[in-house]
Amino acid sequence: MEMSNEKKQVSTRAKVQAFGGFLTNMVLPNIGAFIAWGIVTALFIPTGWFPNESLNELVSPTVSYLLPLLLAYTGGRMVGGQRGAVLGALGTMGLIIGADIPMFMGAMVVGPLGGWLMKKTDEFLDGKIPAGFEMVVNNFSIGIIGFLLMILSYLLIGPTIQAANQGVTNAIEALVSTGFLPLLSLINEPAKVLFLNNVIDQGVYYPLGMQQTLEAGKSIYFMVASNPGPGLGLLLAYSFFGKKAAKRTAPGAIIIHFFGGIHELYFPYVLMKPITILSMIAGGMTGIITFQLFGAGLVAGPSPGSIFSYLALTPRGNFVGVIAGVATATIVSFLVTSVILKADKTTDEEEDTFAAAAEKSKSMKSEGKELLAGQATASTNYTKISFACDAGMGSSAMGATTFKNKLKKAGVTDIEVKNYRIEDVPSDSDIVVVHQDLEERTRKSHPNMQVITLKNYLQDPVIDQLVEDVVQLKKPD
Repeated sequence: MEMSNEKKQVSTRAKVQAFGGFLTNMVLPNIGAFIAWGIVTALFIPTGWFPNESLNELVSPTVSYLLPLLLAYTGGRMVGGQRGAVLGALGTMGLIIGADIPMFMGAMVVGPLGGWLMKKTDEFLDGKIPAGFEMVVNNFSIGIIGFLLMILSYLLIGPTIQAANQGVTNAIEALVSTGFLPLLSLINEPAKVLFLNNVIDQGVYYPLGMQQTLEAGKSIYFMVASNPGPGLGLLLAYSFFGKKAAKRTAPGAIIIHFFGGIHELYFPYVLMKPITILSMIAGGMTGIITFQLFGAGLVAGPSPGSIFSYLALTPRGNFVGVIAGVATATIVSFLVTSVILKADKTTDEEEDTFAAAAEKSKSMKSEGKELLAGQATASTNYTKISFACDAGMGSSAMGATTFKNKLKKAGVTDIEVKNYRIEDVPSDSDIVVVHQDLEERTRKSHPNMQVITLKNYLQDPVIDQLVEDVVQLKKPD
């Protein structure tokens, strides 16, 4: 019974991760547009660096029209291709006209809905269109369904989403007014280390932040879950007081986490010693409290969550508050983690912690060689290894680069190594490499693909073993 419940919990987590990944892939391709809008806001609003009444007119139409339409277009295309993208944008136009707030949440609903409707319509019409009437039917099907979706969005979907948005806004504003906003860290930090960070950021905080920025020129919501300070403090503590492999890899992880903005790098260190989640919660709360005390905010969502992104999106008069929030979160996280690590008397913990990975490496050596050898028998051209993560742009990109460099040093240059979102991994990939907490989601998306899991992106014996296996396979008999 316990095992069954555990499997259900893992399955639920995989589904939530997949949902978060879907939201992320709607948002990330358009992050440049969001940042451009944030820069315009920071520069030209009345409280900006260079107030300009004429250029300030760019702010409201961009956030009300362009950004939601980009989200909807991308979401519709992800589900229903180019025709789905057009239909999703049409439906979202109905939301925008009928709403009093920027319709980011609505666009994330209606965009994919339009894509799904278009996909189902095309499936229904497939093989039923008389020769010569294809263009007429295809164009009018989008036009008619788009018309109906616009009306439905204007009259029903828009008001419903606006009411839901207002409910979420009221709940969070209540936390702000009562001083309880730091309690969000009780949700944010555990969710992040379970790779659910994109659900809360892209699905909740960023839309609310854009809405608040339109009114106030900045928002604290962009910082309640993306603060790089807690992760920096944790990794610093591991650098000083960690043991063996964790201590060796933490300094490298600091650079990638804090300056590169890939927060996934610190997740394994928390999972290695789960009690350190208290450090992350304490650091996160401290950062939020500091941001509140200084009245600090950002003008757009920092993606990736790098200190460079934070500073680039900080409006005039907020630098002290933003830097102080990151610094205090770092200090508190560092102190709490240091106490936890120094109190640990298990001298061989690291050997135990990484024993599973090492054992997995050994078993993979035999299984992997059989697999690779089998592929070599069928074809001498072993061509593609894919790295995957939630969004396909953070930890997987770093992992792919690291692996590619290892292969290059070993003299192997004829293998394609690329990074993808889990659901977008090409079906012709020989192997897909993911973090162990994303394994179930990966196997669900690619049930017939060889999946290899990692614990640590920077130094994992599984990666070294995979390099060795590939090199051995490439050697001539």
